[in-house]
Amino acid sequence: MDKALEHNFVELLEKHQNIVHKVCRLYTNNQDAHNDLFQEITIQLWKAYPKFRGDAKFSTWMYRVGLNTAITLYRKSKRSIKTQEFETVQFKIKSEPYDDTEEQQLKLLYNAVHQLNDIEKALVFLYLEDKNYSEISETLGITEVNARVKMNRVKKKLRTILNP
Repeated sequence: MDKALEHNFVELLEKHQNIVHKVCRLYTNNQDAHNDLFQEITIQLWKAYPKFRGDAKFSTWMYRVGLNTAITLYRKSKRSIKTQEFETVQFKIKSEPYDDTEEQQLKLLYNAVHQLNDIEKALVFLYLEDKNYSEISETLGITEVNARVKMNRVKKKLRTILNP
């Protein structure tokens, strides 16, 4: 991969790394698992970046790769998570420590969301990120109507969990 492409990737990843942190927060319960998932998503983004065509915004593409990676690893969680070597990369990605103090107020919501299935989690995550149904459907690979129907069902389910 040429240096300009590497430089662009690093800049975009550093600019949008909070997306990856949010996905990690949603699918992990401790800092070690968070760090492992962050690394795995970064690797998958790096491997897929040469194929990024720019049809969607980088952040939308990043959500999709991150969520797909998290869901895949979440489904395999009964087995150990295998990571891939990242040492062949000739640059270092500067990762800032994740500060979740702002998200402490969402602790109850996260606990409720952890009770949802994989697709429901992704749907809630994108909804909370103020993505419109068109973007949600594009990211999850479902129709816009299906995204709306699923979201209404998830809202009812969360109300039941949060207000028993």
